[in-house]
Amino acid sequence: MPIKYDKLFALLKDRGLSSTYWLRQHGVYPATVNKLRKNERVNTDTIDTICRLLGCQPGDIMEYEDE
Repeated sequence: MPIKYDKLFALLKDRGLSSTYWLRQHGVYPATVNKLRKNERVNTDTIDTICRLLGCQPGDIMEYEDE
């Protein structure tokens, strides 16, 4: 997939948040967390939720890499 979520996990780490636990505690389903870790597709509602919780923009948590 050309969309990478490495920036999300780096941001969580920089803020001292345990990524999997924190995401699950804030309503992101375990299956969705796994998709994010594997750089698989997630819906825009998930991106919206994460950005709202972290107070950031989509570009702060994901990036496009041409394959």
